Amino acid sequence: MVHESLRIIHEEHAALAAMLRSTLALVEHGPGENPDNFFQVLQAMLFYIDEFPERLHHPKESALLFPPVARLAPHSRFVLERLENDHQRGEAAVRELQHQLIAWELLGEPRRLAFEQAVRQHIEFYLEHMRLEETVILPEAKKVLSPADWNELDAAFITNCDPLTGKYPRDPGFDRLFSRIVMNAPAPIGFGEG
Repeated sequence: MVHESLRIIHEEHAALAAMLRSTLALVEHGPGENPDNFFQVLQAMLFYIDEFPERLHHPKESALLFPPVARLAPHSRFVLERLENDHQRGEAAVRELQHQLIAWELLGEPRRLAFEQAVRQHIEFYLEHMRLEETVILPEAKKVLSPADWNELDAAFITNCDPLTGKYPRDPGFDRLFSRIVMNAPAPIGFGEG
């Protein structure tokens, strides 16, 4: 049986991975001839990473998925502790990236390398985090969680409605965010001029 929460977690991970890879591609592309546009698009991408996964996705994993798995599959505690530490650091890490991006934008090239290194590290960290959840914790959850646990998880995750997954009605608030990214990021990330 496929639980709704598992489907949603996988979809949200895929959407986030796409945003992370697009962020890296944009950073590697660089500001080009339109630095104002470049910085606005990167700010929008980092805002999404902060707004959706950090505020909706991770808290539900931490509160509803990790505790019963830790209780019922104690051999997975080391990985769960690592993932929970990742969640605790995640919001601050994104805020630090936002700060470093503003520093690069306002203070210029001397701040570029620090941002580029930090964003690469953050993307690697995030992709590894999702890999561990999908290859270690979710398989354990399938083995040990009760129907009541799944009902609680399903009910919680069904309310997320990440607009980037393309599975939910459009959200006017997020439409502006994604329009900024898609219409202004250079190809192949978006439709903007590069």
